[in-house]
Amino acid sequence: MCIRFAVLGPVRAWRGDTELVLGPPKQRALLALLLTEAGHPVAVHEIVDALWGQNPPDTAVNVVQRHIGALRRLLEPDLPARGESRWLVRGSGGYRLEVEPAGLDLLRFRALRQQAEHAAQNRDPAAATEYLIQALALWRGPAASGIAPEVRSHPAFTALDGEHLAAVKGAAELALEAGPGLGARVLVTLRQAAAQHPLDEALQARLILMLAATGHQAEALDVHRSVRTRLADELGVQPGPELQAAHQRVLGRAYDMTTAKQVASAKSTGPDESGGGVADAAEVELNPVVVVKPAQLPVALPAFTGRRHELAHVDRLLPAHEGPVSTVVLGGMAGVGKTTLAVHWAHMVADRFPDGQLYVNLRGFHPTGSVMSPAEAIRSFLDAFGVPAQRIPAGLDAQAALYRSLVAGRRVLIVLDNARDTEHVRPLLPGAPGCLVVVTSRNQLYGLVAGEGAYPLTLGVLSDADAREFLSSRLGAERIAAEPDAVAKIIAACGHLPLALAVVSARAVVNPTFPLASIAAELHENEDSLDAFSGEAPAADARSAFSWSYQLLTPASARVFRLLALHPGPDCSLAAVASLAGQRAGQTKALLAELVRAHLITEPLPGRYGCHELLRAYGAELARAQETAHELATARRRMLDHYLHGAHAADSVLAPRRERIDLRPHMPGVTVPRLADQTAAAEWLETNRSVLLAAIEQDARRGTGEHGWQLAATLELYLDRNGRWQEQIGAQTAAVGAAQRLGDIRGQAHVHRALGFVNGRLELWGEADAHLARALELFSEIGDRAGQGRTRRYFAFLANRRKQHEQALEHYEHASALYRAAGRRSGEANIANEVGWTYILMGKYEDALNECARALSDHQASGDRNGEAAAWDSLGYAHHHLHNHERALDCYEHALELYRAIRDRYLEADTLVHIGDTHRAAQHHTQAAHAWREALGILEDIGHPDAPQVHDRLKDIALPDPSPRQ
Repeated sequence: MCIRFAVLGPVRAWRGDTELVLGPPKQRALLALLLTEAGHPVAVHEIVDALWGQNPPDTAVNVVQRHIGALRRLLEPDLPARGESRWLVRGSGGYRLEVEPAGLDLLRFRALRQQAEHAAQNRDPAAATEYLIQALALWRGPAASGIAPEVRSHPAFTALDGEHLAAVKGAAELALEAGPGLGARVLVTLRQAAAQHPLDEALQARLILMLAATGHQAEALDVHRSVRTRLADELGVQPGPELQAAHQRVLGRAYDMTTAKQVASAKSTGPDESGGGVADAAEVELNPVVVVKPAQLPVALPAFTGRRHELAHVDRLLPAHEGPVSTVVLGGMAGVGKTTLAVHWAHMVADRFPDGQLYVNLRGFHPTGSVMSPAEAIRSFLDAFGVPAQRIPAGLDAQAALYRSLVAGRRVLIVLDNARDTEHVRPLLPGAPGCLVVVTSRNQLYGLVAGEGAYPLTLGVLSDADAREFLSSRLGAERIAAEPDAVAKIIAACGHLPLALAVVSARAVVNPTFPLASIAAELHENEDSLDAFSGEAPAADARSAFSWSYQLLTPASARVFRLLALHPGPDCSLAAVASLAGQRAGQTKALLAELVRAHLITEPLPGRYGCHELLRAYGAELARAQETAHELATARRRMLDHYLHGAHAADSVLAPRRERIDLRPHMPGVTVPRLADQTAAAEWLETNRSVLLAAIEQDARRGTGEHGWQLAATLELYLDRNGRWQEQIGAQTAAVGAAQRLGDIRGQAHVHRALGFVNGRLELWGEADAHLARALELFSEIGDRAGQGRTRRYFAFLANRRKQHEQALEHYEHASALYRAAGRRSGEANIANEVGWTYILMGKYEDALNECARALSDHQASGDRNGEAAAWDSLGYAHHHLHNHERALDCYEHALELYRAIRDRYLEADTLVHIGDTHRAAQHHTQAAHAWREALGILEDIGHPDAPQVHDRLKDIALPDPSPRQ
C-alpha cells in the first residue's frame, strides 16, 4: 500500500486514497520532525529537545516511544506486534522514516531545486525558473504549520523556511534573466516572501527589480522607500550595496528583462510627455485615462444555502444613486462563512452596479502571514481600471486620490475581503455616493463603525435547518433523509460551523459508501480534537484557520484563550475567567475584549463570554502543548473554587440558617462574587446553573472529585426548590461516584441523602429508601448527628408521600433527638413545622396549629425567615382545612411576603396555589384564578413540573363547583 506525506504546509499523511488521522499534537509534531529528516535517523534526544525544549518531563522518552508505536500502527495497521516496520525504522539511537521520493512533498521540492540548479549550470534560465516555480507551488503554507509554535521554532523547521526563501530568491534571479512571462509568474510568490521578510535586503532588491521589469516601476520605487525607512527605524542602518544597486537600476531603467520596457510602452495609452517614467497625481488628473469596467468577483458557490435573514439585512443597505457610500462589515469567527456570503450576495446585486465590481483578498489572516498593504490593493484596483503603469503616482495618498477620482460619479461594488483592522480598509473606501463597500473580517472593526458609519453584521453559526440544507446541497436530499439521527449528530459535532460541515461533507462525498452514522461516530470519538476537521488546503483546515487569528494575539490574551478551554460550560462571567487566569478582573476584562474583537470568543451579554466548541477544542490543544500539567491543574482548581465558593455564598444569602457543608479556604487569585441580597444571589445561581452542573460533571470525570461532590451538595436545595429534579439526579449521581473514588465518607453521605430525597420526589421509592439508608449508615459512621437528623427528616418526607404518617412521626422523633444532641435548634424548629404538616395530612388540624405556632415562634426568635415563611404557610393550610378562610389568607400573605423577600420563587408559587385554593373554597373565583395565574407564570418561568397541575386548576375554575358549599 502506497504511503504519502506532506509537510510543506499542514502535516498530513495518506495510506492509498485514505487520509490518516495523525493523533494528538505531540504525535503530529514528531511525525513532522521525522519528515524533515526523511531517510535519515533522528536521535531520541533530538526528538525530546524538539518536542519539549529545555524542560522535558521525566516520562519524555516513554512518551516518544508510545507515539512511535502509534504512528507505526497508523501507517501499517496489519503489522504484527513485534514485526519490523517498513516505514518507521529504529536504529542508530533514534528513528528513521523511510519515504519514497514521490511520497513526500519535501523530497519532490528538493529534487526540483536540484533540477533547476542543473538547468542553470547549462545556461537555460527559463527551464531553471520553471523547475523552481513547480517547486514553490508545492508549498501550502509554512512548513509543518499547525503544530505548536514552540516546536515549530526548532531549527529543523526553520531550516525548511530557509530552503523556501532560497528557492524564492533563486526563482526571482533566474526569471529576471529569462524574460517577462516567467517574471510575472514569480512575482506573486516574491511579494509574499518579501512581506514575510521585510528586512532581507537581498530579497527586497529582487522584488524591486522584478516589479520594475514587469511594468510596476512606481511600486518598485515605493518599495525601496519603504525598505529604506524600515531599515533606518528598526535597525538604524542605510540600505546596503545590493539594495542601492537595485534602486539605481530602476532609476536608470536598466533591468535584465530587456523587452520589459517595450512591453510596458506598448500597453500604455500614449507617451509620458514629461519624459519621466512616473507621473504625479496632478498629471493623472490633467491626462485622464481610458477606464475599463472591472468585473473581479470570484466564482460564487453553485449551491449557496441558508443565511436568508442576513441576506435580507444587507439588501436593505443598498445605496441610492445620490445617497452616501454604504459600507457593510461582515464579522464572525473563522470558518463561519463571511467570504462565501459576501461573494454570493455581491453576485446577486452586481447588476445594480453598472460601472463594475472590485474584489481583493487583503490577506489580513492568511497561512503565509503575507498581509496585503493598502498600497498593493489600490494598485490592483488601478490596474483593474486599466490605468497605465507610468500614469500611477508614487505615494499612497496620491494613488488613493486617483482611485477615488476614478470611482467618483460611478456605481461600483467593492468587496474588501479578509481585512485585519480598520486602518487596513480606510484608504480603500471611496468618497463618492452610489458605491457599496462590503468588508469581511475576523476582527470587530469598531473604528470603521464609529468613524465611517459602517453597518456591522456579525455572522453566527448556522441554524439547524440551514445546517441540514447545507449538508443536503452537498450530499443529496436522499442521503440526508435516510439517516436523520446521524445528520443531527454530525451537525452537533461540527458545532453548526460551515467550515467544519464542509470538511465533513467532503469526506462523505469522497466516500459515498460510508454510512453517515459511521462518520458521526468518528466525530464523536474525536470530540476533543480537530483532527476530523482537517482539509486539504489551509483555508479548509479548521486548525490552520483558527491559528491565523490566534497568532495575532498578545501573549497575555493568548494565555487566557488557552485557559478558557478548561471551562466546562457554555458561557462564563468575567469573574470566572479572572479566577481561571489568577488575575484581577480589570486586567482580565481588557484581555477578553481583545479576544472578542478577534472573534475567538463572543460576548452575548455584557460580562458573559462564550466560545464555540471547535475553538474550545483548539484552545485545549494549545493548552496541552504550551502549559504544564501543574499550571493547568492549578487554573482548573481556581475556577472550581470560584464556582464552589460562589454557590456557597449565594446559598448563604438566600437561607442564612440553612444547614450546609463547610469549605476549605479558596486559592489565591480566586474572585468570589459579592452578592448584596437575595435577588442577586438567586440571579447568580440561575445565570450560572448550566455551568455549575457542567463543573460537577467535569470534576467528577477529570478532576479530583472533591469540588464536584461539594458543589452538588451546595446546590441540592436550590435544584430541588426549582423543580430541577432530573438535573439533580444527574449532578448527584456524578458526585457520588467522585466521592466514592476519593474515599470521602462525608461526601458520600451528603450525596446519598440528596439522591434519596430527589428519588422520593420522582416516586422511585426503592432507590430513595436505599440511598437514604446508606446516607444514615455513613453519617452514623462519622458521628455526624445533624447529618443523621436531616436524613431522618427525608425519611419522614418519603413516608408522608406514601401516606405512612405514623412512620413519618417516628422519623421526626428520632430526628429531633439527633438535632438536640447536636445543638441545632434551627433543625428542631424545622421539625416542629414538618410535624405540624404531618398532622394536617392526618386531619389533626388543631394539633397542627400548635406545632406550627411553636415552629413560627422559634424561627422568629432566631431570625430564620425561610423557616418563618414555611411556618406561616403551614398555619394557613391548617386554617384552610378548618374553614377559617380569612385566617388562612392572612397567614398565606405573611408567607408570600417573606418568600418574595428571600427570592424563593418555587415556594412563592406554592403559597400562591394555596391562596387560590382558599379563595375557591370561599367561592372567590376571580381571586382564585388571579392567584393561580400568577403561580403558573412562576412555575412555567422556572420550568417546574408542577405547572400542569396549576393549569388544570385554571381550566376547571369555569366549571360549576361540585363540592358542597363551605
